[in-house]
Amino acid sequence: MTLKDRIKDDMKTAMKTGDSVARSTLTMLLSVIQNRELEKRSRLMKAGATKGEDVAMQSMLNDDEIISAISSEVKKRADSISVYQQAGRTELAAQEEAEQKILSKYMPEQMSEEDVRKIVADVIAKTGASGAKNMGAVMGAVSSQTKGRFPGARLQEIVKSVLGV
Repeated sequence: MTLKDRIKDDMKTAMKTGDSVARSTLTMLLSVIQNRELEKRSRLMKAGATKGEDVAMQSMLNDDEIISAISSEVKKRADSISVYQQAGRTELAAQEEAEQKILSKYMPEQMSEEDVRKIVADVIAKTGASGAKNMGAVMGAVSSQTKGRFPGARLQEIVKSVLGV
């Protein structure tokens, strides 16, 4: 079962049980996924793909692309939570937290900072990177191993500290 199918099944369950928060959150997520598929289809058509059936199949998001969409939505919720808390709007912050919790169920297991530091050290040892000039190469190599399982902003901080930038 694909991740998209799992989300659809969970949305049906939320509808049957009357869980309005889960239903609306998953409906929104499926809408985000559909929009990304339409964007992908548009890019494929502009690139010269001509067979409609092939384009339709190629434009379907794979699980990694769906995780990327979910990650983006989780980050939006985290940003909104902090804004609402600063403004004293605890009821809106609680709503965002509930949505974030639902979305987080579809994310891969998160990595610990210790594990990420080990990966960064391994990449630096393999590439011989040092200083700011090699930061992009290290970030690229580490990002591919941690995608969706560790926040990118925090990863950048770790790479900077290890490289001494």
